[in-house]
Amino acid sequence: MELGIGMFGDVSFDRATGKYRDSGIKIREILEQVKLMDEVGIDVFAMGEHHRPDYAVSSPEIVLAAAASITKNIKLASGVTVLSSSEPVKVYEDFATLDLISNGRAEIYVGRGSFIESFPLYGYSLNDYEELFNEKLDLLLKINAEENVTWKGKLRAPMQNQTVYPRAKNNGKLPIWRAVGGTPQSVLQAAELGMPLIVAIIGGMPVQFRNLIEFYKQEYKKAGHDVSQMQIAIHSHTFVSDDPAVIDGYFHTYKAQMDRIGSSRGWAPFTKMQYEGGRSKDGALFIGSPKEVADKIAYMKEIFGITRFIGHMDVGDPAHDIMMKSIGLFEKEVKPLVAHL
Repeated sequence: MELGIGMFGDVSFDRATGKYRDSGIKIREILEQVKLMDEVGIDVFAMGEHHRPDYAVSSPEIVLAAAASITKNIKLASGVTVLSSSEPVKVYEDFATLDLISNGRAEIYVGRGSFIESFPLYGYSLNDYEELFNEKLDLLLKINAEENVTWKGKLRAPMQNQTVYPRAKNNGKLPIWRAVGGTPQSVLQAAELGMPLIVAIIGGMPVQFRNLIEFYKQEYKKAGHDVSQMQIAIHSHTFVSDDPAVIDGYFHTYKAQMDRIGSSRGWAPFTKMQYEGGRSKDGALFIGSPKEVADKIAYMKEIFGITRFIGHMDVGDPAHDIMMKSIGLFEKEVKPLVAHL
């Protein structure tokens, strides 16, 4: 099983100045962190896309390209590319270029995203929410599979015997994962298309997703795809420390970001009880000591049969030195424990 780390590029809000932390500093810290991931042997790095003041990264492919120049082995993925409001030709071009820079390490996670800011920003209507994604996914997969593309949809101009350049390293093909939040229709679509699946589990109890993942396996097999090629991942909020005081203090960092997001969604303020409940064996927060985090990842492998785990590790913008320690512990202590459980 592969272990990876994901980030959204959270930037904390300073109440004293009334401003968010400098995005340039945050991005440079992310690059230092990815360099460390590569050096210690983390398998995958996934960078998210957002268009809000509390996130530093709106173009994951740019950050990933910078990361490619300072790493050698780590796979570099978007986490996620909001495909509904993106141009599939440009998505393929950008990630094919990243793939060439990184010598074949680029991947794309495509999804609808958990925020809608990109739709009005790029001039798309939310009335076309479903159709935009389905049409653009169809085009992206066609570009990925065929060198000369002829395609027609309803919301984008057709393509007639056109080739998208450059082509990715592996005969023009990039690994494209379907990222979902728990909608059965999305899972069914991924299974029927034979796409690798990554499920975001950031609340409640992970075991509640068992039926959904079993549904994917069933439909993947029913569609006639090679079961030996099936890939399933989960993406969950993660933080590792061997100091109980750091884990206890991280609650305030985590709460600040959850409350920022929740204020626009009508959520009640995040509580310490929710934090501790999420950290329990049955909760969705992989936050704790290396042993606690490793036990929960092993439990996910047991109940889901996952082939990859992505720990989303920068929620709330923890301090850079604390992030570096968390990354180091994730590889040096969590990974060996998972391997032996």
